Amino acid sequence: MDIVGDRMAEKVENPSLPHAERPIKGTTFIRTCFNGLNALSGVGILSIPFALSQGGWLSLCLLVVISVLCCYTGLLLQLCMGSHPSVKTYPDIGELAFGRAGRALVCFFMYLELYLVAVEFLILEGDNLEKLFPQTVFNIHGLRINGKQGFVLLSALVIWPTTWLRSMGALAYVSASGCLASVILVFCVLWVGAGDGVGFHEKGTLVDWAGLPTSISLYTFCYCGHAVFPTLCNSMKDRSRFSRVLLVCFITSTINYGTMAVLGYLMYGDGIKSQVTLNLPTGKLASKLAIYTTLINPFAKYAVMINPIATAIESAGPFGESRWVGIVIRTVVLIGTVIVALCMPFFGEVMAFTGAFLSVTVSIVLPCVCYLRISKGRSRKCGAERMVIIGIVVVGVFVGVVGTFSSLRQIIRRL
Repeated sequence: MDIVGDRMAEKVENPSLPHAERPIKGTTFIRTCFNGLNALSGVGILSIPFALSQGGWLSLCLLVVISVLCCYTGLLLQLCMGSHPSVKTYPDIGELAFGRAGRALVCFFMYLELYLVAVEFLILEGDNLEKLFPQTVFNIHGLRINGKQGFVLLSALVIWPTTWLRSMGALAYVSASGCLASVILVFCVLWVGAGDGVGFHEKGTLVDWAGLPTSISLYTFCYCGHAVFPTLCNSMKDRSRFSRVLLVCFITSTINYGTMAVLGYLMYGDGIKSQVTLNLPTGKLASKLAIYTTLINPFAKYAVMINPIATAIESAGPFGESRWVGIVIRTVVLIGTVIVALCMPFFGEVMAFTGAFLSVTVSIVLPCVCYLRISKGRSRKCGAERMVIIGIVVVGVFVGVVGTFSSLRQIIRRL
């Protein structure tokens, strides 16, 4: 089987093969770039000005450094995939490196990250709907529910039917709006600052050492697309071009994130909130467009986030492809995210914890560790490279521990 797999991989990556022998199925370079940008363009765009305010202007250098590191670890995942034709997903890489324990470890961090991102979507909906409709109170059979909690529940009800979709193909057309939404948000913030009287007059601070752990955690959260990178690579017609896809995606995303961070910080300084849309003046067209765009994005992406979790639970159970069991599992997952969103409705703090504990692990530490394990004993000529990778692991672990402790302390204070 390995010989057959190696020959198939050679056909995919060798452009000199006759046209008739080349595979005709797969995603093009441009479409893979859009898929990658969609994976990197999430709710992090809203918190990036807050992240800059926590660390100060010099922390922008850390944004670039984290972008480079995450792009490099994405390349390491590609190299891990190329080591064996049977590797298709991130958990497969974990299993190839450390057996079943490695698969279980990767699945734990990856699925927990996706779960908390889904929680963030619900918190985001509650915050921004409350911004649009302040002082709203829901009365249901004598039960009084305040605006934010009510909007979280209402959003969950609207999202619920989308979770029943199993086909990622059916969800792809909906979730592809993520790239456009991020660009629209940046444009709207620029419009508010330049044309709606807010201006760009705040000076901010050069560096805030106390806030750097939070800043780094939020920056890392912005680049948490590694869970889907192996799948995107495997879906390409020419997998050898995936390194270029990563380069395009990370450069574009960093420019977009950096622009939003600078605009928001110049507009509101240290008074920036965890979501820049919560600072925008009410009643302005650009503000409403930004908030409505923000509200639409989670509806499009929530089902995509929990679909891998539900699929993993289904495959582990005895019910197979039962549609009704799938609906029940997805409903239970949805209810779980609602409960967490209601108990810990702290957007910035939850995002910082996700970035420090999960995104650092999934996007920085695990790719390096898996690559070191898989490449062990093959070639010892790249000692410098191995030392660099080990250094990245040490830095990642340190940042993860410090950031997790800092974010947990903030969450406990607010509870």
